[in-house]
This record gives sequence, structure tokens and C-alpha cells, in this order.
Amino acid sequence: MEAGVADEFDVIVIGAGPAGENVVDRAVRGGLTAAIVEDRLAGGECSYWACVPSKALLRPVDLAGEVARVPGLSLGEVDVAKVLARRDEAVSNFDDAGQVRWIESVPAEFVRGRGRLDGPRRVRVTTADGGERVLTARQAVVLATGSTAVVPPVPGLAEASPWTSHEVTATTAVPERLVVLGGGVVACEMAQAMHGLGTRQTTVLVRGGRLLNRMEPFAGDLLAESFADSGIDVRTHTDLVRVERPEPGGKVTAHLSDGPPLEADELLVATGRRAATRDLGLGSVGLPDDAPVEVDDSMRATAIADGWLYAVGDVNGRVLLTHMGKYQARVCGDVIAARARGDELPTMRDLAGGYGAPQVVFTDPQVCAVGRTEAVARAEGFRVRVVDYDMGAVTGAYLLGDGYRGKARAVVDEDRKVLLGVTFVSPGAAELLHAATIAVTAEVPLDRLWHAVPSFPTVSEIWLRLLEAYGL
Repeated sequence: MEAGVADEFDVIVIGAGPAGENVVDRAVRGGLTAAIVEDRLAGGECSYWACVPSKALLRPVDLAGEVARVPGLSLGEVDVAKVLARRDEAVSNFDDAGQVRWIESVPAEFVRGRGRLDGPRRVRVTTADGGERVLTARQAVVLATGSTAVVPPVPGLAEASPWTSHEVTATTAVPERLVVLGGGVVACEMAQAMHGLGTRQTTVLVRGGRLLNRMEPFAGDLLAESFADSGIDVRTHTDLVRVERPEPGGKVTAHLSDGPPLEADELLVATGRRAATRDLGLGSVGLPDDAPVEVDDSMRATAIADGWLYAVGDVNGRVLLTHMGKYQARVCGDVIAARARGDELPTMRDLAGGYGAPQVVFTDPQVCAVGRTEAVARAEGFRVRVVDYDMGAVTGAYLLGDGYRGKARAVVDEDRKVLLGVTFVSPGAAELLHAATIAVTAEVPLDRLWHAVPSFPTVSEIWLRLLEAYGL
């Protein structure tokens, strides 16, 4: 189809995941026209192969832990078929019709196909039937293509067709034996999910010395204790050196840097992600073809002289979290609309370090953090005081059952008397995190936090205990 007036929009977004959808929503609210291009499912990675299905699979594990801690209760056998059916329901049975209807109701035009930059302000779309459509943007093109899993160059690994987050969250069966490569969020969540759903032998291979090595050290240590209690084998300082899978779908043999080979039914690779910029046409506008797109705090690409290109979410490499991608997208959509009207730009915050980005690891115990760790704060030159508290010693935690374990840490800027970071590790800690996010991002003085009284008897009383331990 030749490009014409019908193919001109104020804003064109490539990628219809949560970040892309939020750009379109905010741009249209600001009075602009918009089109969004997607070659897979509208709703993106988070809706079908990441956040949503993984939490559906983890819920039985979370509930089992909660029930086990309460005397007088017992949990029956997990019905795996029903758990997987619930997962399928959560991802709309991999049908994006409802998501497409929402996009069209914004209103924006949904274009199904593979979108690539084709020079300034032009997007060439290859449609499912092999046809082509050229879209032109009057104001901006926004890249929101997310990221893809990295498969390390281990001999035989790629040929063994390992699982990534896509395959494990969409699985139709729970493997008897599972090897997990990596010690980050995906590795920890999915190792525990599969083990809780019936995997008999789960082995986690960690190159470094602990799980979750970007968080406070005690977080990975407490999670490793929980893994050991449930029978998950965590092997630190261990590299995968070679993989064999003679028959497609057959047994996998993992050869290690230390110890005998491991045999498994599946091997999950969870060693990181890279920006999905490959084959996106970045070279047509003078940018590297396979690298994150560098942006300023308005999400505008810094290397494009006349400022028509933006990038939000994982594709810009700043903070690889869905909720932060959505935040960037809201900023981006508002900025594009304001620039188009000639208005003053909305308030923007520096997201480069991601220190205002809250993160939850939905394991048992949950690991929740916002802001800087102690190590990062000290490396950046802050005069730091660290306050720790045993979360199991809070009355509200005791009432949740026997064996409730956890730890909280507050990292305090001693010069300004504000919080630089907060970490909670305990069952159900995710619901505590937003209060910490407000305290850190708003830089609420500690003497003011003292007057935010937590209700009794709840685990949120940890805030009072941390402040008392500090000396208030």
C-alpha cells in the first residue's frame, strides 16, 4: 500500500507492550493522533510471557508458604492442571483481541506487522500477509520494543533449545528435573515456581557468590536459606561449560566447571536481557543497529539532531522494569504532546540510575527494594548510616504464623537525614514497598516519617522499629 494522508499520524509507536500503550494513551490525551505497530501480541512481553504469567505460577507457592506457617492449617496437593489453566486465563489464552479493542478505543490505530525505521519520521511495516505499509510521523516516532533474553555463548547451549522466560512461563507441563542458569530475578522466581509445582530436582547455577547479587547481600542469603529448606540446590561459583542434547526435546546434560555433569529434562537460561533493537532499522537514521537507544530525561534520543525519535522501556537500557517503562512512557507521551502544542514541558526526573525504581522479587520470602544499596551509596560518596531490624520480631509478623523470618534495612543519608534506600525481605513484604518508594523518592525527612504512625498489629510497624533503632 502506498503511503498517503491516511498513513500520516502525529505519533507512531513501534511496540505495543505496556510502555508503547502508555505512550499512545498519553499522546492522544494530549490531542494528538497515534498509531501503534506490533508483530506479536498487543500487550507485550509482560502480559503474556513475563510479569503476569509468572505471578500466576508463583501464587500457589506463596500461598503454600503462608498456610504452612499457621498452626492448624494444611495445604492439600497442588492441582497443576488447574494452576496452568489459571495461568492461561491470566494471559487471555494468548489472545490479544481485548487489548486491540482497548487500543482502538483510545482511539489509536493498531497496525499488525513488523515495524522498522525507514529514515527520519518513517516506519515501514511488513504485514502478516507479506505486504508493506509506510507510516509517516508528523511529530515523533517512539521505540518501545522491549528486550529479549540473552543466551550465553556456551558450547551446545543454543543448539539444545533451552528455555528462556518465554518457554517457562508458557509451559504446558512441569519438568521432573530442571537446571536453572542464573541467579537473578527470573532465575529465582521460576526455580521456585517450578519446584513448588512439582519439579523433583531443581538446580540453580550461579556464577557469582550469591543469589540476587545487585541487591543487599542479606536478601540473596535469606532466599538461599528458603531454597535449601524446600530442597532447591543452589550452586554458587559454578559455570556452565558445555551442554549436550542429542535429541530435540530429549534429556539435557549440563557439564559444569565444578562437579559431575547434571542431567535434566529442561534447562532454563535466565542470565540477562538485551535491548530489542536488532533489525529495527536504526542504521537508516545513523544509530547503531544492535544497542540500547540513549535518551535524555524526556526519553528523546540524544543522537538525533532534530529530536523526532524517542525510546521508552527496556529498549533504552535505563531500568528494565515494566512499571518504570510505563512511567517513562507517560513522561514521553506528555512531553511529545506539550512540544507539539508549544507548551511548557512537564516535570521530569532523572531515571538514569533507577534509584527511585521499586522492585519486587515474588519468591517466598519476597524481596523488595527501592533506592540505593549500602554499597552503592557509599561508592557514590554519601555519609551513610545503615539501620537493620529483624522483621520476625514485629508483633504483626508473629501473628502471621510460626517460622516467619525476615529482615529490613534502611540506608540513611546522615547529612540530609533522608532515606537513600530501603530493603525488605519477608513473606508478603511487597505490600510494604510503596510506602518506602514514597519516602525515598520524595526524600521525606526522618523526623517527619516519625509522625506517620503504622497501624497495630501489622507488619508495617517495621517502620516504627527502624526509626526507633535509628534513635528517633
